[in-house]
Amino acid sequence: MSVRRRCHRGIHSLRGQLTLANVALLALGIIVATAVSLMGMRYYLLDQIDSQLLKTRDSLGSTQITTRQIDSLSALALVRNGQVPETQGPPNSDSLFAAVDKKGQAITIGRFEPTKNQNALAAAVDDPRALTGDTEPRDVTVGGDPYRVTAVSLTDGTTILLATSTDALHKGIAKALKLDLAFGVLLLGLLAVLTMLSVSRRMRPLEDMVETSSAIAEGDLARRVPSNHHPTQEVEQLRLALNSMLHQVESAYRTREHSAAQLRRFVADASHELRTPLSAIRGYLQLYDKGMLREPAERKRAWDRMTGEADRMGRLVDELLTLARLDQQPELRFKNVDLSRLVRDAAEDLRAQQPERPVSVGADGALLIHADESGLRQILGNLVANLRTHTPPDVPVTLDLERVDGVVRLCVADEGPGLDEEDATRIFDRFFRAGGGAGSGLGLAIVQGVATAHGGDVTVRTSPGKGLAITVTLPAEACGS
Repeated sequence: MSVRRRCHRGIHSLRGQLTLANVALLALGIIVATAVSLMGMRYYLLDQIDSQLLKTRDSLGSTQITTRQIDSLSALALVRNGQVPETQGPPNSDSLFAAVDKKGQAITIGRFEPTKNQNALAAAVDDPRALTGDTEPRDVTVGGDPYRVTAVSLTDGTTILLATSTDALHKGIAKALKLDLAFGVLLLGLLAVLTMLSVSRRMRPLEDMVETSSAIAEGDLARRVPSNHHPTQEVEQLRLALNSMLHQVESAYRTREHSAAQLRRFVADASHELRTPLSAIRGYLQLYDKGMLREPAERKRAWDRMTGEADRMGRLVDELLTLARLDQQPELRFKNVDLSRLVRDAAEDLRAQQPERPVSVGADGALLIHADESGLRQILGNLVANLRTHTPPDVPVTLDLERVDGVVRLCVADEGPGLDEEDATRIFDRFFRAGGGAGSGLGLAIVQGVATAHGGDVTVRTSPGKGLAITVTLPAEACGS
């Protein structure tokens, strides 16, 4: 049962199908070639026999000889077969000669009676006179042997039948057929072996692909299909395409794992951030419920604390909603906006909130950009709020705006303590606060989300003790004239 199942799998494999296809094509070619060659050989040999018969017939007919003249001249050469006594065996010569009367019966020539073979030849020909008018000899069977026969009429009305055996021809064709079949079977076997070996070598890259796919399915995402020493063009193209696809699959898997880890961290951080104000509000409510807030000053302080925590929770929820909408790629309301005016407004707000902070603005004149105004204001507001929260109030701040090479760059820089390399790589992560500082940790994540929604990007340049510079770049296609 297992042998039969392995044979069934082998036949239905690509290797087996290619081998069967090659063997079938060669077999068909051998059959066609053998048939054409044998037919050609038969045609050639028959043409030689027919030519000899027709030549003899024409020669005999041109002599205008009669049966009596044959008797008187004792034309022994023409009746060579008739000299042999009648036997039961086959004729001793490939040629056969018989004279027949008008009724088609074999007649005596000279002193020789018709032999058995001559009588058989006369009986095999239905209409000897019709045979004299044929342009080609006919096939007849005499004594079980094949012959080609033609006829010629003498001037006295006697018909002479001339026949030549084709038994040697058929035996030669049969031997040639056997030889061709034996040679063809040998070629088919040799082709099958060579095809199996060649296909096995050519199929090795596909087997490598199967092994690689199985390894990846088991978790080895870094596995790739190795290169073959003598690859075919199609297999090499398939290998490169498969490796490219596997690279994309690995990248997508890594990205998904990273996103899942970020989501888990985001949910944990969001839960922690929301639990803190909720715990504070719940604590003050329990104090109030137990009657522990008797003094008006204590009740007012508790009320202010609960209001502050509710506001903090409200701001956190608003920021989370903003990030959720940005993740869903919202449809922004684009219009021509003077970004220089927005930068100057943000600088004035910062001066009003921290009068002692030196603020420099590089946004003179007007710079129109086709963008969502509320989104740009949110970018500026969050950047200013970030430096206001994380830098001392006397640290100088610079807001620069420029158009370079078809893009607009907005840079907000300070001369504060800056960040180390590890913190700089996480500055746009949600709920990340360098050194556990104040704020929700969502401001710069919102800046990056809004910039990405506009088709731009955000970069950071910082180092410990050298300040922090955040640059927002908007692409040229978003810029108005």
